Amino acid sequence: MENSVAFTVPAWVPEGAQRYLDHTESGRSIRDIARAAGCHASTILRQIRRVEMRRDDPLVDAALQSLARSHFSPSDQQALTFAIVPPVANQPEAQNAEFEREALRVLRRLCESGAVLAVAEDMDKAVVVRDNGESGTTKTAVVDCRTAQALALNDWITCDNPGRISRYRISTSGRTALSHLIADAENRARTQNEFGMSEAPASFKPAATGKNAPNQPKVRYSTVESPLIALARRRDRDGKPFLDETLVGAGERLREDFELAQLGPQVTQNWNRFLTCGGRGDFAADSHVGQGHSGARDRVTRALSDLGPGLSDVALRCCCYLEGLELAEKRMGWSARSGKIVLRIALQRLKRHYQDQAEQDRMIG
Repeated sequence: MENSVAFTVPAWVPEGAQRYLDHTESGRSIRDIARAAGCHASTILRQIRRVEMRRDDPLVDAALQSLARSHFSPSDQQALTFAIVPPVANQPEAQNAEFEREALRVLRRLCESGAVLAVAEDMDKAVVVRDNGESGTTKTAVVDCRTAQALALNDWITCDNPGRISRYRISTSGRTALSHLIADAENRARTQNEFGMSEAPASFKPAATGKNAPNQPKVRYSTVESPLIALARRRDRDGKPFLDETLVGAGERLREDFELAQLGPQVTQNWNRFLTCGGRGDFAADSHVGQGHSGARDRVTRALSDLGPGLSDVALRCCCYLEGLELAEKRMGWSARSGKIVLRIALQRLKRHYQDQAEQDRMIG
């Protein structure tokens, strides 16, 4: 009984919440929990009180209720499920990995300027929206409410005024957690690049240097806003945004697919052939494109191939690798301040590509 919580509750559930549930749902005494944990009873008492005080947060309360039903209710013992993040396999490791991927995706969006996670009562989905000032808001991500509950339980997102529609922002601990998730994702990517398989050992060798180093830009799971958002705040002579909401949305869609592809099992995808300044103009699809994470590689490949040399280059650099315009201009040998014009043309073409794809899907459907 002493270790029941550690074995039945998902590993990402914070220690304080585990002990709170062990006390309130299993009926274990505070002294018993403290004895098993090797700490003083007052430490356990403070943790339990802290969790109890957070139950005014609707997401935290829902998360604790869900965990209690799934992992502590006798009637559910025959069908224990992953209560907060939808199950992806029977192994807890796969469940935790799925949670980490979702947390990385959502926290990155919440790091953008003016971004909040909006959660409505009795809804299965939440949305991340970004304030665009006078032009309104833009939806940047859709989040399962069970994932939002997990983020709140870990204190990675906070809400000042819960209500019918609660708005959550990323917390200080959420930013710290994002940094760790980014580092873990990059370590896995480097490990897979070294070993060439998804089941590679956890440790990894330093990246190759010198003439044997692969000539490929480093994938960035950046915590800062993309160059597109900065350009969207600029105004032309008529006072209109340099990039309107639809163009930013097209670039964000490419970026989302690109990062989903990099987080998938085939993280070693080489996108260098779309960088025309590197002398790679062949747009034939790789043999493994279409496999991996939700077909994201296939969508990125089709979009970049449709843009063609030059436009695909600037889209890949600015939308996916998140290079600033000045750096992109320098690497492509363009004159100063010309990059934003080419980028806007690329985004217009990308927007048309997605519209054509949507039309084709409707005809097929």
